Amino acid sequence: MLAAVGQPVPNTEHAVSVSLPSWKATVGYERGEDWVVSKMKTGYPRFFIHLTIQELQTEILNLYGRPGESVMLFPSAATAMRCQRFICDRAEGLEPGSVRVLQLQPVVSQKKSVETTLSSLACVFFPKEHFAVAKQVWQHSGDGISSRRGEFCLKALKDGLLRPVATPSSSSPSYAKPGHDDFYHKGPRRYQRGASRNGVHHDAFSSTTNSTSTHTPLSERALAHEPTTTPPVDVDADAEDRDHAQFVEERFGRNLNVKLATQAKLAIRRRISGCLTDDSDLDQALANSRDESSGRQRGLSEDDVYLYPCGMSSIFNTHRILLAHAEAKGEEPRRSICFGFPYIDTLKILEKWGPGCQFYGFGSSACLDDLQKRLEGGERFLALYTEFPSNPLLNAPDLIRIRQLADKYGFAVVVDETVGSFINIDVLSHADVVVSSLTKVFSGDSNVMGGSAVLNPQSSWYADLKHLMAREYEDNYWAEDAVFLERNSRDFISRIERINVSTEAIASTLKSCPLVKQVYYPKYNPSRPNYDACRTPNGGYGGLLSVTFHHPEQAVAFFDALEVQKGPSLGTNFTLACPYAVLAHYVELDWVASWGVDPDIVRLSVGLEEPDDLTGRIERALKAAENAKTGE
Repeated sequence: MLAAVGQPVPNTEHAVSVSLPSWKATVGYERGEDWVVSKMKTGYPRFFIHLTIQELQTEILNLYGRPGESVMLFPSAATAMRCQRFICDRAEGLEPGSVRVLQLQPVVSQKKSVETTLSSLACVFFPKEHFAVAKQVWQHSGDGISSRRGEFCLKALKDGLLRPVATPSSSSPSYAKPGHDDFYHKGPRRYQRGASRNGVHHDAFSSTTNSTSTHTPLSERALAHEPTTTPPVDVDADAEDRDHAQFVEERFGRNLNVKLATQAKLAIRRRISGCLTDDSDLDQALANSRDESSGRQRGLSEDDVYLYPCGMSSIFNTHRILLAHAEAKGEEPRRSICFGFPYIDTLKILEKWGPGCQFYGFGSSACLDDLQKRLEGGERFLALYTEFPSNPLLNAPDLIRIRQLADKYGFAVVVDETVGSFINIDVLSHADVVVSSLTKVFSGDSNVMGGSAVLNPQSSWYADLKHLMAREYEDNYWAEDAVFLERNSRDFISRIERINVSTEAIASTLKSCPLVKQVYYPKYNPSRPNYDACRTPNGGYGGLLSVTFHHPEQAVAFFDALEVQKGPSLGTNFTLACPYAVLAHYVELDWVASWGVDPDIVRLSVGLEEPDDLTGRIERALKAAENAKTGE
């Protein structure tokens, strides 16, 4: 049964997608029409701030905010400070100190060993009229807190177990709201006492204020490191230990402790590194001995896999670390290259952070010719970012030629393999870094976000990047998310094999229909030789395809009649469709068309339904398209 407008897809509290079941609903969402927006119970997490996180924001503003402020929430001081810096750089008319960071820490005594997972919270306060600027960081970087972390922190905050960091330099709240001198005592009565040590009031806390007159080097701005198990505030009281233990048990049950989360992350990293080649549960994943010779590439191990809160976070942080690499070497800032028409936020990251971007939207051999001329003429670049294959046109760039140019002229190659999946393709041997959204087919269940970056141990950049990762990487992947992702990913290999078969059948059905103008699918695209050059021995062509029709009315009729869930995201275990250009580029459809993306393109992410069942649904939708009245 198809979900109604604004309902989560799937129907779970932490769903990644949201139902926009008709073309009209998608347009209404993009236009902000009340009949759609008022029904939104959730949305794609980087675009729609989860309702639980919104409630947490409200609580924090009530406790620590000033009149006229809004707040964005991040998992660490470093991620919050990057948001702070972006707002200060981009927002106009800011007053000194109007963008500030408050760090909240869990209240637990350090006298006892805490085995349960803890979470700190970094809050960026800013004038609410600049919300749109702050939201860009949330959307593009992907470094905001997840809904499960938000749920955990909301209950901890309400129970008085998440409080501001104490600092010896401040003896009273420096930004308490007028008339609320006791606001930092809110919470259960057992926490309404101020512990004192060495004459310092323990309820004190400080903020980081902005400076718009000086530039902080990127490498310095990124050096704050906080592990998932953040050191707690020492309140020197056994009662707090008991209360926190009870809170964690009620929230998570008895199983989600630090050890389980660590094991889940290790299993995920082993699956990504390729050391596991069969479907396996957690015990099997952990029992496998480390064997680098059986991985995706010689020398690759789980130690070369880095987890992030989502796929876009892996791209953002890879870009950030490459910028830090250039800065550490004392090089002049260099632009990056975006090769091929990408998912929207990749291009935005390269344009908004750092010195800018050279965009080759067609990703063709002619584009590589132009790049080669620029390089031969002395122009230099930091890195080239590309998708393999691209979303939504499913084009495969010539990675062999890109690798040759990169080796000759000294830029890094970063490949997003999300759509292709490393079961189907081997792009690591041609890249320095491979990034992926684990939210998609690796998870499949559409109920948890995740991302990864993999370093190629055979790359000439490897030693420098490992050194930088040791300094700059922080594990902000929330423990509960890791547990869900590990469970979801146990059968991802067999799922991909089934999806490959179904997608080929659907692509063939669409291609044979006279109403269809074009089917975008790696098997049928002109760039197939580039895809096949990287295809694994048993690899298929993936689970994503796009289709256009000769008339816009046919596209609308096909989409509306298609008996599948409809909304953002891809790689789900159920088939998911969307009018891609309308959903991702509604305000710039002419620009999209200039790069060969039809404004009426329909994207299909094929799931695990039986091939005959799916083909029947496609045929019925095509019949509706055939009956559509066109504007001829």
